[in-house]
Amino acid sequence: MLKSGERNIIHLDLDTFFVSVERLINSGLAGRPVVVGGVSDRGVVASCSYEARQYGIHSAMPIRMVRQLCADAVIIRGDMDLYSRYSNIVTDIVAAHAPVYEKASVDEHYIDITGMDRFYGSLKWTQELRRKIIGETGLPISFGLSINKTVSKIATGEAKPNGEKQVPAEGVRPFLQPLPISKIPMIGEKTFHLLRSMGIATIGTLSLIPVEMMEKVLGKNGIEIWKKANGIDLTPVTPCWERKSISSERTFDKDTTDLTLLNNALAGMVERMAYDLRKEQKLTSCVTVKIRYANFDTHTLQKRIPYTSFDHKLTETAKELFKRLYQRRMLIRLIGVRFSHLVHGTPQLNLFEDTPEMVRLYQAIDRMRMRYGRKSVIRAASMI
Repeated sequence: MLKSGERNIIHLDLDTFFVSVERLINSGLAGRPVVVGGVSDRGVVASCSYEARQYGIHSAMPIRMVRQLCADAVIIRGDMDLYSRYSNIVTDIVAAHAPVYEKASVDEHYIDITGMDRFYGSLKWTQELRRKIIGETGLPISFGLSINKTVSKIATGEAKPNGEKQVPAEGVRPFLQPLPISKIPMIGEKTFHLLRSMGIATIGTLSLIPVEMMEKVLGKNGIEIWKKANGIDLTPVTPCWERKSISSERTFDKDTTDLTLLNNALAGMVERMAYDLRKEQKLTSCVTVKIRYANFDTHTLQKRIPYTSFDHKLTETAKELFKRLYQRRMLIRLIGVRFSHLVHGTPQLNLFEDTPEMVRLYQAIDRMRMRYGRKSVIRAASMI
């Protein structure tokens, strides 16, 4: 029986998502060491099968190293358009059944089913949803079911591959304590090495460290990590319909039909918002363009796209939408653009590229903006 104040939170995670989609397209890849990423030596791994991991292959590893570790590895160039389509199919299934859900990334969802036990067993409901997703998509998926996002996500990690795990409230501490600290979502490589240098190896040991010491060593993040180690996470499941989009509009001092001016204004807005996406580690899969004519008639047009936060991809889509939308050749008073269907994640496209120069250029520009301000580097077309 659920105690007052306790929640039932599900974390769903599509196993080796990119690889699994490729295996749907080509059944001959089953059981083989498969790597998805760039295909040249300059590319890197975006996703790899469990068979490939047995050779020591992991995400972000250079492809040239993959070839050294496993000569039999099947290396496939990633297709974000294909993966986005399957991601959206899974989201549609979740949306049709879940009372409250949050799409956390391309291959992850959180669902809040608090109170479900009064009508239908929470575990049974989650198992049936998982079977439905597998049955309708053919994709393997794991889930964790517990009292909050953190414990559920860690439980999913322990349930993989293609498994399920429930951690009831009374079992949270016994479940977490023996696990290595690397299982806590917030702990990256640098924090991991720092904590290990302090002799902290397990979540149980970390949970016993005074919270004041954690704050002194790691600042505010130290407090959050300590809470997670103790199974404390009050973060809500944010309903998708409440998930914020980002948008920008420009009202011209003088109504215009100048296509160069209009396209440049659009490009400038896209550039600024794409930077904001990358800074917040978010991706968008829906672009909307809006125009308002001089007589105040307002029209919008949107398009779903593969998840991205890169200027050149988003600008291309925005300009295409504007070209389709602006048919009346009347004076325009306002132009705007909006990115929606946001999820957490870093751009995956770079992991499929053979030449990473574009990615390095973005990284260098973003570093300069973070240091000197967002207006320190802008495209020439945006200077209007």
